[in-house]
Amino acid sequence: MSEDKELERQLSELLTEEAEPSEEERHEEERRRLSPKYEIRIQTELDPIVEETLKYRSLAKEVDGRYDDYLKKTRKTDKKSE
Repeated sequence: MSEDKELERQLSELLTEEAEPSEEERHEEERRRLSPKYEIRIQTELDPIVEETLKYRSLAKEVDGRYDDYLKKTRKTDKKSE
């Protein structure tokens, strides 16, 4: 009977030792959970939405003017940058 308890205790110790992450693993996990402080933005010369919309419009007629406002806004900003 005492032998069973000893085996149980050893098994319990082994399982708890493996379940606890090392200090390095805990720090790594904490770093992954932190949200980034900075956001990186890249400014492009061409807007991919505008380019794709213009390509689709050259192939077929658009049913609704879903992107008209967006295209008007981007064309105004394009003219200002020139």
